[in-house]
Amino acid sequence: MRAAVMYGAGDVRVETVADPKPRESTDAVVRVVSSCVCGSDLHLYRSMPAVPEGLPMGHEFIGVVEDTGWDVTGLKSGDLVVAPFSYADNTCALCREGLHTSCPEGGIFSGAQAEAVLVPHAEGTLVRLPVEEDSALLPSLLTLADVYTTGHHAAVTAGVRPGKTTTVVGDGAVGLLAVLSARRLGAERIILMGRHTDRTDLGRRFGATDVVAERGPEGIERVRELTGGEGTHTVLEAVGHLDAYETAVGVVRAGGVVSRVGVPQYEQAPIGFSTVFGGNITLTGGPTPVRSYIQELLPDVLEGRVEPGLVFDRSVDLERTPEGYRAMHAREALKVLVRP
Repeated sequence: MRAAVMYGAGDVRVETVADPKPRESTDAVVRVVSSCVCGSDLHLYRSMPAVPEGLPMGHEFIGVVEDTGWDVTGLKSGDLVVAPFSYADNTCALCREGLHTSCPEGGIFSGAQAEAVLVPHAEGTLVRLPVEEDSALLPSLLTLADVYTTGHHAAVTAGVRPGKTTTVVGDGAVGLLAVLSARRLGAERIILMGRHTDRTDLGRRFGATDVVAERGPEGIERVRELTGGEGTHTVLEAVGHLDAYETAVGVVRAGGVVSRVGVPQYEQAPIGFSTVFGGNITLTGGPTPVRSYIQELLPDVLEGRVEPGLVFDRSVDLERTPEGYRAMHAREALKVLVRP
């Protein structure tokens, strides 16, 4: 089959690789109908050291079940499914608590930008979709694999609720869907920090009440001005860089919550008296347990109450996946849909 493989920063190739086959009794093979390039893929695209063997790319996909191991009883050939970016058995104590990304038997998918994917713990991971594989809803349903559920996770862990204010740091796909999620949970005011007009316009469509284009200290000052000097009750940090974290801490209200869902590209950050401790600030967030959120979010997508698939502004076939990476790296595209 054909698949996208990264060999180092800026070096993505589409190659012929071995077809996946079930190895364990709980595995399934899924033919990919749609996948995409993620903002976290770009971190590797910009910094990955060269490796001779290459790294299979992609962790978000919708597909059709083609083969299963003998212990898979809840899925059958022909089922259209969405896969969380992390697989899990969905039976352990952590999964039952909604922490699928911490499942001892789990892991993160690698290789979804391909014609097919091997899915471990298929029955605990995959969620059947009640639509056909040519449905116009597929882009929005694909966001359930990662970016929409990640935006939702940011809003939920921060405690966004009616009557409260929130700031979203970052106008990438996750940030925009954090705006959508904050609106869905009833936030009274949503300040989106972003400087790309085409993206912030979509953010307004998703529910942002204010847009702050300034960055760094100027951006912090502007949010403070908009909130009477107080900052917002919650901050959803959807970038992953240290300056975004520092902005988040700078705009959160005393007693507020900062939820970090951008994959952090740093190991240390200020948490001392003047930044976090003294203001009784709570830090939360982390990898999104997608499997625990899909059933909650799916009805709104199916019934058209939300359209998270609007974050896809470019589509390529699998052979042109490297072009999709280049477009997102150059900020010529917000999020690229890949169709094998």
